[in-house]
Amino acid sequence: MLKYFTFRFLSIIPMLFVVTIIIFIGLQLTPGDPLTYLIPPELLASANFDLASYKKAMGLDAPLYVQFFRWFSGMLQGKLGYSLVDGTSIATMLGHRLPATLELAAAALIISSVLGIVLGLISSVRQNSAADYGNTVIGIIGISIPEFFLGIIAIQIFSIKLGWLPVGGRLDYGESGFLSLLKHVAMPALVLGFSLTAALMRYTRGTMLDVLGKDYVKTARSKGLPEWKVIVKHAFRNALMPVILLLCFRLPMLIGGTVIIESVFGWPGMGGMLLNAVSAKDYPVVMIATMLTAFMVLLASFLVDLLTALLDPRVRFD
Repeated sequence: MLKYFTFRFLSIIPMLFVVTIIIFIGLQLTPGDPLTYLIPPELLASANFDLASYKKAMGLDAPLYVQFFRWFSGMLQGKLGYSLVDGTSIATMLGHRLPATLELAAAALIISSVLGIVLGLISSVRQNSAADYGNTVIGIIGISIPEFFLGIIAIQIFSIKLGWLPVGGRLDYGESGFLSLLKHVAMPALVLGFSLTAALMRYTRGTMLDVLGKDYVKTARSKGLPEWKVIVKHAFRNALMPVILLLCFRLPMLIGGTVIIESVFGWPGMGGMLLNAVSAKDYPVVMIATMLTAFMVLLASFLVDLLTALLDPRVRFD
């Protein structure tokens, strides 16, 4: 088993390499380049403007494979490079942006996990009750409504109408305390976690209903055990494994899903940085940001395999 997991973990490296090639080729196929974003159109149309010199200075005149391996070799040496737009170090940009995205993703993951599991557990225990039907309606709404639309509605209600929460941003001006961060992260985390809560709730409900119909649960009830012990110790404990595996796959979804929420709420995370970089054809920034997302997806897949083997003794990997 150790040999299998070692191989799976090391296989992330060539997969990331392939992903970077695909992303790089996709960026090259899109129209325009960073110079068309940086330089005013009237200056580009001027006869005295030397566009070739600018491309040479930025390294854009080299063949595509040279540009790619130049960037990739630098990254292997720990040099993430610089933004083509403003010359800012990408490591500095990540140092400012990545913590904000992780804060938002962690808050949304905690909210969606707690609410999704608890509501799914209630729906399975009280099947076909008013609580079950109400949770079903919540689940349909959460899955159906787009996150950006839900975010706009939340801003209109809780920020503009009621004035309970700030419209956007990460902290109040001049403050850096936890309460200020909590006040700003509450609404975007709830919006981001709402659709995840709905999906997790339906999944938990279905898994619990399947386990509650097993023979060992019926045997536990026939022994006269309290209902709460039957549900928690025998049913929920066995239904928890597929739920945990689903949560592992939520990690890359949360990192990637913050792009829209960060734009709606003005959250200074990776989402805004990635959108600006794509618009400006800022290749180095886009490459690093998408590589982080791809790494999260591959890491989540690895964690699923690992947890499957640890939680289910019937599973064996060769």
